[in-house]
Amino acid sequence: MSVIFRLDPRTKILLVMLFTVMVFVVDKLPSAVCLALSFLVIRLTAGIPFRKTAFVKPLAMLAVFIVVMQILLGPGESYIVKPLFPPSFPLLGGMGSLKWDGLFLGLTICCRLAALTLLLPMLTLTASPREIAAGLCFLGFNYRTAFIITTAFNMIPLFQEEGRLIMDSQKLRGMRSFEEGSLAGKLKAYPSLAVPLMLGAMRRARSAAIAMDARAFGIYKTRTWLERPVMKGRDYLSIAVCVVFSAGLVLLNFFLV
Repeated sequence: MSVIFRLDPRTKILLVMLFTVMVFVVDKLPSAVCLALSFLVIRLTAGIPFRKTAFVKPLAMLAVFIVVMQILLGPGESYIVKPLFPPSFPLLGGMGSLKWDGLFLGLTICCRLAALTLLLPMLTLTASPREIAAGLCFLGFNYRTAFIITTAFNMIPLFQEEGRLIMDSQKLRGMRSFEEGSLAGKLKAYPSLAVPLMLGAMRRARSAAIAMDARAFGIYKTRTWLERPVMKGRDYLSIAVCVVFSAGLVLLNFFLV
């Protein structure tokens, strides 16, 4: 088991919060690439399988769309091609351009998006919801807040599994739009996925609310813990290394021209 699994949950939460801020601070391509590559190395070192990362294909399509839109419509005066349409082209002749600045901006946005995609699973897949709740509470968060956050984490795999079951049941009824249909057919088919998913979520939320009321959830202001998280030397060392790395990345970002 790698070191990241043995870190205190408070350490993981603090580092995720720090790196999330860093994702929104860096706005230059080299620093964004360094950040995304650092998260990739940490994830590979931790041994977290990439098959557990959801929405990889939609995110890849979104990244391509962002780059294309920035090249076509982004700001900048450094052109790859100008005009995009030759003057002899009907109606659009002499219009449009492809910009280097837009390309760099689009790649920067994609690196930040990839960094966020790599970052969150390093918390949710290396610590149980119980450990995350304990870490949040020992960081000073109210237990109600910690419960809401960890419940949201718990819902993600449940929604994914329920979505797969609904799609399988639709396939058994002869619906092949989710795999073989056109884009328009898939858009028309998604209400048959979204409606039962939303109804199931509402039923699950109502059942959870009844169970919490039956157990008098929130009647006590403080809670007792079977296992109290303890910060160790590796936790302080990890925090120190990540703070130094973040400071160096900020300096790199703001000193780049």
